[in-house]
Amino acid sequence: MEENEEKKDVLYIVVPAYNEEENILNVIEQWYPIVEKYNGKGKSRFVILNDGSKDNTSKIVREEMKNKPLLEIVDKENSGHGATVLYGYQYALDAGADFIFQTDSDGQTKPEEFHEFWKLRYEYDMVIGHRNKREDGASRIFVTKVLKYVIKLIFGVTVIDANTPFRLMNKESLKECKKLIPDDFNLSNVILSIVYTKKGYKVKYIPITFKPRQGGVNSINLKKIFGIGKKALKDFRAINKNLKREGL
Repeated sequence: MEENEEKKDVLYIVVPAYNEEENILNVIEQWYPIVEKYNGKGKSRFVILNDGSKDNTSKIVREEMKNKPLLEIVDKENSGHGATVLYGYQYALDAGADFIFQTDSDGQTKPEEFHEFWKLRYEYDMVIGHRNKREDGASRIFVTKVLKYVIKLIFGVTVIDANTPFRLMNKESLKECKKLIPDDFNLSNVILSIVYTKKGYKVKYIPITFKPRQGGVNSINLKKIFGIGKKALKDFRAINKNLKREGL
């Protein structure tokens, strides 16, 4: 591909953040060079979605914005990770992004692994990370395996790693798939992975590294995970009925 062609592509990296004052500066420093490199002739953006944080997350980001013109913050009321991710996707689509990438604000992903994803952006509708090098605890690995089984049972599809916060999507496929997901859905990335698969979009999984949380306190514990899982089963069945009505 010609270099000037690559620079035309507008990339939006969207990052949900809730009380991440211990991590957010490092995350910005690590990921901001990506939007500088793939700057879309100055239109690419690194967007922090501040989900009603009660700490200094917003203040830190705004200070960084003074010398990082491609950095933005969206301050919003707290609605949880899934709803915030969907909000960020719509924000990017409305802003004219050609490609939307999502990762989290806890420093568990590695920016240097993004470049391989970007190279494949025209070959696949979504390129998603497969966390085969996980360092975030046995309980989370167990939950991911159970989730894979539940998805197969309810939706009849195999999704290698449905909830990975490391995914690159083109605007056309994201726009279509997002229509089928309620705006307040908690496990939005999971359902998005399922919808992409059921609609027959071209999806590529690439192994990625997944580090331990780099600072702060994880707001999701094992008790919450089981609570989320119980609700997810009910929500999955409801969404599956909607997908069947759509012929999926």
